[in-house]
Amino acid sequence: QRHLVESGGGTVQAGGSLRLSCAAPARTFSTNHMGWFRVAPGKEREFVAAISRSGDSTYYGNSVKGRFTISRDTAKYTVYLQMDNLKPEDTAIYYCGATLTDSASMPNWKTYAYWGQGTQVTVSY
Repeated sequence: QRHLVESGGGTVQAGGSLRLSCAAPARTFSTNHMGWFRVAPGKEREFVAAISRSGDSTYYGNSVKGRFTISRDTAKYTVYLQMDNLKPEDTAIYYCGATLTDSASMPNWKTYAYWGQGTQVTVSY
């Protein structure tokens, strides 16, 4: 079920930065943890990052730790993914999701009830 709206994707050279945004309805944003996943050509969906509904806790996939930062703006009902030092292997469609699951399950995409349409990120050499 499409419920969230992502934006901010594009094409960037390796080493560059992009910031993705995910706008959610107020109720969804206030009650759910939020996460980012990505799907690269020929690969399975991969966990990228997640943030608790309170914003106190964040989680990252091993491949993006130290380079990506997830945050949430309660005034705008929006979650952000700041991506720095991008690499060609970061090329993928990035999806935002919302989940009510416990923190241990936040990297599991199957626990997410709401998704956006996805936004393409392409990193060139």
